[in-house]
Amino acid sequence: MDKISLVAMASIFAAGLTMAIGSLAPALGMGRSIQQALAAIAQQPDERNSLTRTLFVGLAMIESIAIYCFVISMILIFANPFWGHFLKAGG
Repeated sequence: MDKISLVAMASIFAAGLTMAIGSLAPALGMGRSIQQALAAIAQQPDERNSLTRTLFVGLAMIESIAIYCFVISMILIFANPFWGHFLKAGG
């Protein structure tokens, strides 16, 4: 197996691992925050509008972590910074 194939396999594995961990943690966080928001709305129905607005802002912040992981995995697959180094070294 040559170096280029090894870099390609490592990049694909790292991208898959990045997406697996990077989507699992935000999903758990979103579920927990929705659970707490629904409990708070059940206790204080008058504050529903402010709780909902705050919930959506928090969910957007949590979702941005998954989006960053997606961007990193796409960079690893399609615009890998290590390709140039190994192509020069390999000839």
